[in-house]
Amino acid sequence: MCIANYNGAEVIEDCLNSVFAQDCDFPIEVLVHDDASTDGSVDIIRERYPNAIVIPSEENVGFCVSNNRMVERARGEYILLLNNDAALFPDALVTLKKEAERIGKPVILGLPQFDAETGELVDIGSLLDPFLNSVPNRDLNRSEVGMVAGACLWIPRALWQELGGFPDWFGSIGEDLYLCCRARLSGYPVLALGRSGFRHHIGHSFGGGKVKSGQLSSTLRRRALSERNKTFVMITSYPNPVLQLALPLHLVLLMVEGLAISVAKRSLAPWHLIYAPLLPGLWHNRERILALRHKIQSSRRINLWQWFSVS
Repeated sequence: MCIANYNGAEVIEDCLNSVFAQDCDFPIEVLVHDDASTDGSVDIIRERYPNAIVIPSEENVGFCVSNNRMVERARGEYILLLNNDAALFPDALVTLKKEAERIGKPVILGLPQFDAETGELVDIGSLLDPFLNSVPNRDLNRSEVGMVAGACLWIPRALWQELGGFPDWFGSIGEDLYLCCRARLSGYPVLALGRSGFRHHIGHSFGGGKVKSGQLSSTLRRRALSERNKTFVMITSYPNPVLQLALPLHLVLLMVEGLAISVAKRSLAPWHLIYAPLLPGLWHNRERILALRHKIQSSRRINLWQWFSVS
């Protein structure tokens, strides 16, 4: 169990209480990486949950590095990545482990996600549109999806190591999209189970990311990282013929969107903070992106139809 914590004093007890209350007959190793919190949450963890292994960081390194560090320390056969603002249903671990053993091959698994405030079903994994935007799946009969939320993501440790974990340079946001796309391209399914689940204080750990009144509520910082990292995933994942069409269109539509939003809001803040940094970010990381693309495409095991089957 790997829990990345940053300033989670308001939610970390709900998270850890749900972990230690799991109705299972197998041992659980709980690792918590504290990402230089300033709200005293690390003291709460140490004082009230002595069985949790705390990995403190002197500087804020982001979600990707935090989880990479924890998985490196983990000893179990399976890894569950869990947000500090997520709380498991009592049968969550049993459900995940039984399904993993029933399938009998490496697979990424997720559980139904429920809004912690309203109790409403958010999704049972997500499908992906042509530009890698997530489309919530609420069909109990559909298990194969494009991605499951990194707030509660189950993966065999051996598969994590084969895929190389998260790219450190992603920082935060979009790392779950990357890992799920990487797994699918390598021939490993991504499945969302239609039973058990977890409650999620969506957006608490990073701000935004929650749908309100049919519209996505997000912070400028979260949106900037989301668009940047989603574009990174598109470049590394898409085969050449599709990438040559999709990437220019994706970038043009983003720029048009940025200008339209800035005009509508009568503020250049969205443009300067979300859209303008995208192209320089791609250029700055071009060597990393191309190297990762070569590695991923050379190990591809699925065809184009299989890739787009979860749209």
